[in-house]
Amino acid sequence: MSKRLFPLLILALGIAGFLFLKMTRPEPAEVTATERSWRVNVQPLQPGSHVPVLPLYGEIVAPEQVTITATLAGRIGQRPVAEGQRVQAGDLLVALDDADIRPVLAEAEARVADLQAQIRSEQVRYRNDQAAVESEQSIEANARRQLERTRALVKRNLASQEDLEAATDALARAELTLSNRQRAIDDHPARLQSIEARLAQAQASLDATRRDAERATVRAPFDGVVTGIQVAPGDQVSRNEPLLSLYPANGLELRARVPEMYREELLNALGEGKSLSAFSEGRQHAFELERFAGTADPAGTEAILALQGSPQALRPGGLLPVMLERPARAQTVSIPFSALYGANAVYLMNEDSRMQRVEVERIGEARGSNGERRLLVSGKALVPGARLITTHLPNAVTGLRVDVADAGASEQ
Repeated sequence: MSKRLFPLLILALGIAGFLFLKMTRPEPAEVTATERSWRVNVQPLQPGSHVPVLPLYGEIVAPEQVTITATLAGRIGQRPVAEGQRVQAGDLLVALDDADIRPVLAEAEARVADLQAQIRSEQVRYRNDQAAVESEQSIEANARRQLERTRALVKRNLASQEDLEAATDALARAELTLSNRQRAIDDHPARLQSIEARLAQAQASLDATRRDAERATVRAPFDGVVTGIQVAPGDQVSRNEPLLSLYPANGLELRARVPEMYREELLNALGEGKSLSAFSEGRQHAFELERFAGTADPAGTEAILALQGSPQALRPGGLLPVMLERPARAQTVSIPFSALYGANAVYLMNEDSRMQRVEVERIGEARGSNGERRLLVSGKALVPGARLITTHLPNAVTGLRVDVADAGASEQ
């Protein structure tokens, strides 16, 4: 074979092999387009009665806290209590030194005794004036008769003009003395009334001083906790100066601001006699809503909740978050927050395994059986047996195909 024909032979064999392979190759499988689906968790719905909760953040206060002040000026003689100490009713809290109390009390008693003596003196004086006025009336009558005799003698030239003037002066002196004595008798009721008024004032001052002297030794009026101590034994204090404070151990309250949108609902519940409770984290402390403050501001109205049970570690001035249980609402569903889209929409899974957007009404928060925060909603489409999609999809839209990943993953 010629060397020129050898390359052509190889080329022909290659072409023949290619055609053979092409004719004997398998047919490719036909490709068809399929719709993608998204795996989601669903919650079977069963509407019922649920208790919505309202998160509040309030301050612990002691409305019955009393401030002990000094009733008299003096030095602190005793102060056996310390800051934060629990005391029983009747325990000594603070006392002024007796050496500062006795002189004040003695002075008040002396003023009363002095005025009582003045009253007795005035009564003696009145009796003496009454006895003296009769004698002075006789003297005045004698002086008048003497004047008449002297005038008669002067007319007969048996007495001088000087004798007449002397008799006239004697009558004038007698009349003046009688007038002064009578005025003293007439002034007796007024003088006596003035002294008695000053005595009543002194007696009231003595009673107040005795009261203040008794209160200078302060004992606990109830079981409580001592706070706000501002003095130590030996300190010099003035009248009405604060010494310490005391609040009852079991009379604490929580004051928290409630948004205006919830106030009417809570007021109506209180008016109907319903008991609304609030609990701290882990239900360690329990409170009961009693009333609202008398004034409000744009941020809301202050609710007053009374502590139920022992205060344990609570102290006035502390801040405490609680969950207030609002009145129960029927035909509601508790759902996870992940199921909510926007402000008031959720998605249900229809019979064709597709998402269906429905509008709902937000009632508030609720608590799951494990304590987790959940959302309480209601709506016409939330019927028994409906399947709520609890997985939050960023591309959620009505008609999107989904598959159930775990039908029992979410709590009812």
